[in-house]
Amino acid sequence: MRTDGIYMDLLKASDGTDLPPEDRHVLASLVALAMEEVRRGNTLPSALGLRADALESFLGHVFPQAPKGFFPIQAPEQFERTTEEDSIRQLLLRFRTPSSVLAPALATLIARRSMHPNHLWQDLGLRDRTELSRLMSTHFAPLAHRNHQDMKWKRFFYRMTCTEEGFSLCAAPVCSACSDLANCFGDESGESLLARNQFLMPRSPEALRPAL
Repeated sequence: MRTDGIYMDLLKASDGTDLPPEDRHVLASLVALAMEEVRRGNTLPSALGLRADALESFLGHVFPQAPKGFFPIQAPEQFERTTEEDSIRQLLLRFRTPSSVLAPALATLIARRSMHPNHLWQDLGLRDRTELSRLMSTHFAPLAHRNHQDMKWKRFFYRMTCTEEGFSLCAAPVCSACSDLANCFGDESGESLLARNQFLMPRSPEALRPAL
């Protein structure tokens, strides 16, 4: 990951919050990856799953040092949530850590990124799966506790939501008897998407100067 990229700008912009370093890292990673997707034609509300006004408020709260106009949001940018995405969001909200002030927003962000095709930790911009598991244990502890077999997080979300709706990803009564075992518990190694896109955004020397 380049130290002169948008990730580092976002870390600096999070100065002044009471968020722990781990949360600042996660949010900077996620938003940096989303901003790279904007450069390729997506919109920031669509990439992160928050409506323009809610997203602007959230980003202003977690990145208070970012100058005006730093985030490419042009209201009213609208998008649709699928039933699948909303089910995952509701699952996360139901099993969030009660003391976590970030959990409601993270539930929306994680649900939206779960719709992407890579490992979830990759589509959150994280370095590896360990960071995702730490995030889940912190902000969604009751749900993390249920994943005691360490199932892949996307598969676990789908299994939980399908079970609640009366369906199942696998007809076998236990995971060990399921023919889909490798897809649920297989290797989740890979390259960080944030590291892969080393030239995330052209950085201006004026990037973090306060707006006049």
